[in-house]
Amino acid sequence: MWIMIASWLMIAWPGAVRASAAIAGIDIAANQVTVRFDKPVATASAFVLNGPDRIAVDLPGTQMGRIAATGGLIASTRHGQYDQQTARIVFELTEPAIVADAEFSPDHQALTLTLQPVSENLFARTVRKGRRLFGLNKGNDENTTQPGGITVPLDPPKPLPAPLVTGARGTKRPLVVIDAGHGGHDPGSLSADGSRREKDAALAIARAIRDELAASGRVRVALTRGDDRFLVLGERREIARRLKADLFISVHADSAPNPAARGASIYTLSEVASDRVAAQLAAKENRADILNGVDLGGENNDVSSILIDLAQRETMNISSNFATLLQREMSGTVHFKDSAHKFAGLIVLKAPDVPSVLLETGYMSNPDDLQLLFSHDYQHDIAVGVRKAVETHFARRLTGE
Repeated sequence: MWIMIASWLMIAWPGAVRASAAIAGIDIAANQVTVRFDKPVATASAFVLNGPDRIAVDLPGTQMGRIAATGGLIASTRHGQYDQQTARIVFELTEPAIVADAEFSPDHQALTLTLQPVSENLFARTVRKGRRLFGLNKGNDENTTQPGGITVPLDPPKPLPAPLVTGARGTKRPLVVIDAGHGGHDPGSLSADGSRREKDAALAIARAIRDELAASGRVRVALTRGDDRFLVLGERREIARRLKADLFISVHADSAPNPAARGASIYTLSEVASDRVAAQLAAKENRADILNGVDLGGENNDVSSILIDLAQRETMNISSNFATLLQREMSGTVHFKDSAHKFAGLIVLKAPDVPSVLLETGYMSNPDDLQLLFSHDYQHDIAVGVRKAVETHFARRLTGE
């Protein structure tokens, strides 16, 4: 979707996008944050994330400069490229706050965000609302020309919609969100010769699972990403929460220094890693939010930093039960490691109200697994196993077993 928006911007904003603007600086005064650019920037969008509380701002047609700013409600600033055409700034907050107003300067070379402190409950509701789009004309003229010859169309694209939900009809059917790990600038694990990337295998497998679940007609299903794009780890779980998902499955492929290591495994959330390998995997995957040496996620690797209330403990129990079921249903066609169910403090699994598992589908570092991961037959076998587990899971939930 961002690619579509960027394409539209290249037509409507030729002077602003074809020659990318750069962020020249950030000024913070009381509850206002002003981002300055060296060239006009067409539009921006913002969304909030919790755990810790953050505001993320995406700027199409913009490249990052070297910036750092704190003060007021801003505890720290992180930044990086969301994709080749979009810069992202993440403001970590000193207290829960939302963007009450956002306004571009007349020449579109500055964007001022007005922040408003809010209660934790209102902040949580804002997280679920998702992205807001700023900088688009709301005038009565068909087109409005800004200084510098920039034209803003009357009917611009609307804010990014929620991911497409397919499969069974009706909102009463369970919803499964499939998350293809990594993406965009983050390739994940690589094959030994560097020619194969985890993000590609994960997306292909996620699509196969989506198609299998949709074809069953028993559940609704959505992907966190359907193409090659980067998502902050917190965004992935919040997509599931915003859609009110009943189950979240994050798809990955493992790697190890020992090329003989192979087989699938399943991870669920726990306060304590089940073993050294689980702890190492959590550290590696949680670092996927780091871009150009800057941590975009703002997350603590230690899951004990999250307040795990009774609701989350129940969610963790459901997740663990589903992991057992998933291994059972996949084992007929998919080889699992010994002690395949592991526990780790993975950021992507930390949604307190959505049962979640991370499925490692094999090893990029093992030649045999690598061949399987990019095989249509193996991808289908995984999808069938997931479908069987999902159907049994919701049948049990329905009967109260």
